[in-house]
Amino acid sequence: MVSPGAAEHLEREFAVLLRRARGISGQLARDLHPELEPGAYGLLLRVLSSDGARATDLASYLGIGKPTISRQLATLERLGLIERSRDADDARAQLVRLTPSGREQVERVQAVRRAHFLERLSSWTEDDVELLAGLLGRFNALPSPAEDAPEVAPTD
Repeated sequence: MVSPGAAEHLEREFAVLLRRARGISGQLARDLHPELEPGAYGLLLRVLSSDGARATDLASYLGIGKPTISRQLATLERLGLIERSRDADDARAQLVRLTPSGREQVERVQAVRRAHFLERLSSWTEDDVELLAGLLGRFNALPSPAEDAPEVAPTD
């Protein structure tokens, strides 16, 4: 059983990590294009890894609503980073894919991000990096917070 003190320590460290991640995500999105919202980088990474995804699946994966995903995809399409095509399995649906230019730009920013991580972790051992990655993987495999978060009663 985890003690309240250990859980509190972890919560503080996650808060710092998430704050930094939001800042990094925003910078990476701006590196792709100045008009992009911070969440666009994560969306583009998901499109890259899926090589063809429906907007509803992207919204579900990212935990955002249909209006938000529609707006973000419209911006990405207008900027030439993604393209939409008919889904061969369902003519009513469209698949989102990176354009060749979008793929090139995302991979360029990924290379910069990886170099940044390598520099930041240069004093760490390979075992420490693998341990952290494994522990984060275990944590990320837990049910999402929306599925198991306690309800907080509103205050008056």
